[in-house]
Amino acid sequence: AGSETQRQENLTGIAAGRAIRKRSVAIAGHRTSVSLEQAFWDALRDIAERRGLSLAKLIGEVDRANPRRTDVPRSANLSSALRVYVLEQAKGA
Repeated sequence: AGSETQRQENLTGIAAGRAIRKRSVAIAGHRTSVSLEQAFWDALRDIAERRGLSLAKLIGEVDRANPRRTDVPRSANLSSALRVYVLEQAKGA
C-alpha cells in the first residue's frame, strides 16, 4: 500500500507541473499574458534568480531575442520562446 501511495503522490506532482498557469507580465511597459506549465514558470524563476534578474526582466530579454512572427499572437509566440529558452538552459546552450 505504501508504494501505491507514493505512486499517486508522484503522479499528482507530475500533473501539477503540467498544469497551465497564465500570468500577466510587463514587457517594455506593455502588459501581456503568458501561459506556461508550472514547471516552466519554476525553471524561469530559478534561472532569473541565478542571473540576478527579476522574472519580468528575464522574460523581456527572451522576448527581445525572439524573432517576430505575424501569423501567431505575440503571447503564443512568447510562450513558445520561453519554453525553448528553458530547454536550452537545461542543455547548457
